[in-house]
Amino acid sequence: MKASLWCALFLFLILPGFAQLRGPGTEFQITKITKNLISTPQFTYTGAEQFQANQREQWLEIEVEFSAAPQWTEELTFKYYVLFNGKLLTGEVTHTNIPAGRDNRSVMYVAPRTLLRFGGGRTVTANMVQNVTVQLLQQGAVKGEASLQRAPPQWFNTIPQVAGFVLNKSETPFAPLYWDRYEQIKTPTR
Repeated sequence: MKASLWCALFLFLILPGFAQLRGPGTEFQITKITKNLISTPQFTYTGAEQFQANQREQWLEIEVEFSAAPQWTEELTFKYYVLFNGKLLTGEVTHTNIPAGRDNRSVMYVAPRTLLRFGGGRTVTANMVQNVTVQLLQQGAVKGEASLQRAPPQWFNTIPQVAGFVLNKSETPFAPLYWDRYEQIKTPTR
């Protein structure tokens, strides 16, 4: 009787963890989404006139943490949907050469002028970001989806989308920072 109970407990507690790693759609999982309003980075250099960025202007930074089960993944695409002040801003980034692990990260940004434009000229606050959803795709197939706020799956399909305003790290002044924190961005082929 005792052995049967231990065996059942083992099957109930331990095996579901293994099944999650091997089952369909569990190779990748978005584990956390964070949003921050941050200032433009300041750089010092020589050889030309230097200009100070307005430190009152804020960028919206959206960071995604995710796990990957395969030892190496060639490519993953992240689609970002940012509901900001009633407007749905979208953007995507493709990462390459992704190792297995739980500490993988992707990041995207919304520029200060974009926030000002879609914020109606008002001072930008964190509350103006009503929701963020990120989809993780591999070869066009959705492998994961998570939202900052609780929302029905694919809620963003019912709202007109404004593309081109959610920028990957390489398209911003943050490009040279934290190379080892974020996954490598696939460069477009020419």
